[in-house]
Amino acid sequence: LVPVYPLTQGVTQKWLRRLMKQTVDYWTQRLPDHLPESSRERLGFPCYDEAMRQIHFPDSWDDLESARRRLAFDEFLLIQLGVSRQRREWRSQSGCPVAVDEALLRDFIASLPFALTGAQNKVLDETINDLRQSVPMSRLLQGDVGSGKTVVALGAMLVTAADGGQAALMAPTEILAEQHYRTITGMIENFQPASQDPRFAIRLLTGSTPQSERDALYAEIASGQVKLVVGTHALIQAGVEFNDLRLAIIDEQHRFGVHQRASLRDKGTGVPHVLVMSATPIPRTLALTLYGDLDLSVIDEMPPGRQVIKTAWMSPLERERAYSFVRTQIEEGHQAFIICPLVEESEKVEAKSAVEEHARLQKDVFPNLKLGLLHGRLKAEEKDAVMRQFRNGELHVLVSTAVVEVGIDVPNATVMLVEGANRFGLAQLHQFRGRVGRGEQQSYCLLLADASTPDAEARLRAISQTNDGFELAEEDLKLRGPGEFFGTRQSGLPDIKLAKLSDASLLETARHEAKSLFEADPDLSQPEHRLLSLRLQAFWDNKTDLS
Repeated sequence: LVPVYPLTQGVTQKWLRRLMKQTVDYWTQRLPDHLPESSRERLGFPCYDEAMRQIHFPDSWDDLESARRRLAFDEFLLIQLGVSRQRREWRSQSGCPVAVDEALLRDFIASLPFALTGAQNKVLDETINDLRQSVPMSRLLQGDVGSGKTVVALGAMLVTAADGGQAALMAPTEILAEQHYRTITGMIENFQPASQDPRFAIRLLTGSTPQSERDALYAEIASGQVKLVVGTHALIQAGVEFNDLRLAIIDEQHRFGVHQRASLRDKGTGVPHVLVMSATPIPRTLALTLYGDLDLSVIDEMPPGRQVIKTAWMSPLERERAYSFVRTQIEEGHQAFIICPLVEESEKVEAKSAVEEHARLQKDVFPNLKLGLLHGRLKAEEKDAVMRQFRNGELHVLVSTAVVEVGIDVPNATVMLVEGANRFGLAQLHQFRGRVGRGEQQSYCLLLADASTPDAEARLRAISQTNDGFELAEEDLKLRGPGEFFGTRQSGLPDIKLAKLSDASLLETARHEAKSLFEADPDLSQPEHRLLSLRLQAFWDNKTDLS
């Protein structure tokens, strides 16, 4: 058994293997083991130096796997120790408890035009109980597309404002922020006591907010006159100062970097409660790794009547059939999305682009229909104008890039046609599909693949067979691995080299060991933990804030 290393011009495997063998033989004899001997023996792992020798030059396949498991366990353990430390530090701070008005919360729930699901009630109870505590809430709320996370968020915001505190909801795009603003405004208007109460007046702050309005809004936020704010990154810009921020809600949190999330939290005079939400279902193993410092709530039940979107995987030869289906739906008074992988044509990538495809479709395929174009290079006001037209029914078809992945709610849209579907991940495809099926009419998702690889076929087969986002997330993790599934650098997780997040049992072992170590020695200050403490510090480097 010999290692196969990545090479560069002028370097051969034979030369590099010889150099690595000399290096491994010399240095492994001088490697201290950071894992306490008692832990290593109890868990049955080889010594660190032996694992390093066997991972490069294994004596057998069993020795290779034993070495991989030991080194993978080390990575899991260091991650778990890091998030446990963050959790301990977070919980050691004094928060801003909220005196919850139970009657107001009951009246708000009763005012909704639908009954909350059991899962929504459970998650709302968990969130409200956290708000009551002097320990700052640090909770991740997961829910599939359309599961009703916004209602839970608004319930928490209302009780916070009723007690005199401020609540802010930050979304990654203007489109999503505006949708939250419209949805929340509508629910507050239905809730009559709140609609007339100045405590529940809600404001929107984005990069497109005119400077004159922005200055006035800054003053209202700083004075505490405005208690409910929805916005984008504009909420964390210089000039925004809250009077009494008690609840910070971050939606589609994986779109924000670590420091952006922390910036909203730091806008408060004290330490606010933090609720982060994700409509991208995260497999349990990944959630426990990335967000071990957060309490986890899951809305795993869809509202009654929420329809199943019929999904079809189609070959390029069936494109005309797909267009015919889109035309039929529009003749019935509905609208459609067409997603393209690129903004403009590329010589290197043979994929359809939104700009060229919009022109072709308008001229050759749907000459009698009104088509809109949406992509990330448009100015904010241009995006808003196109979305407004589509939402108001002035456009029949919206040709777009992945910019519509989240945050667009057009109940009249019943068809999602995805060009180059093989180029998108399962999580993205599921998000695209979630843009339709938001009204009462049966909706459809058509996946056109312009090429085929075994991995792409596995993804397309999976999404055409199930609508369950959590099931798809598990499949996506198996197919693509954690680094691609979720940008680990963006979320603050150090790079992992040998650990496989699909190895749930090894992760659970590391979690249990990290918990035991922290209970016995929270600061890892005992002599037998000194090397582990140094290794932990080096592993996390500057990534210690997982807020």
